[in-house]
Amino acid sequence: MTEPSTDILQRLNVKIFADGADLDGIRTLAANPMIKGFTTNPTLMRQVGITDYKAFALDVLKIVPDQPVSFEVFADDFDEMEKQALEIASWGANVNVKIPVTNTKRESSVPLVERLSGQGVMVNVTAVFSLQQAQAITDVLSPDVPAIISIFAGRIADTGVDPVPHMAAAVDLMKAKPKAELIWASPRELLNVFHADSVGCHIITVTHDILNKLALVDKDLDDYSLETVEMFYRDASQAGYSIETSSN
Repeated sequence: MTEPSTDILQRLNVKIFADGADLDGIRTLAANPMIKGFTTNPTLMRQVGITDYKAFALDVLKIVPDQPVSFEVFADDFDEMEKQALEIASWGANVNVKIPVTNTKRESSVPLVERLSGQGVMVNVTAVFSLQQAQAITDVLSPDVPAIISIFAGRIADTGVDPVPHMAAAVDLMKAKPKAELIWASPRELLNVFHADSVGCHIITVTHDILNKLALVDKDLDDYSLETVEMFYRDASQAGYSIETSSN
């Protein structure tokens, strides 16, 4: 990943968390001062072939001993989910336990979130979409325990809804619990980093593909235009394309 200019680092208030499950990638990003935390989930872990959940998590925590790291429960029964959450929380003082906002039966996890937060577990309530969900979660969080609410702004945008005012409203309602932070989850483009920053969102989770685009911030558009033209020309030449033209 190419480093963006230092003035960009100074301008942004939103914290950038890296989203992924590749240990080599996590190791590289842990050394980058722009990355303030890490998140993962069972889907990302499965995609890279992780088979031992706890062993993977402990490896991550050796690489990232101090910054926030989120690991997700995977049970669908709330009693089992609670047991998993307490176990995951025991792995490190910097661990946030990801709890889905509902189970697969559409049953709310808010009562579980209330119990865990009340026990001092730093939850990261994930797969949140609606403001009603965000409000219900905020209402039950312990005011003394840090917490995260992950609203999937990118997926909201996929439905044709502008997530910017949606996220701004979430920031506002979460002010009732100052230790709770809002994540702009599932971003679709680099511009979302600046969207999140503009509405006061605390954190944005960013994939490696988007992180790699940080070097483009403030790039001269005429230079970028020329590079694009050069790319088209180079690829056509290397492909050996030709068009017979009339001499008339």
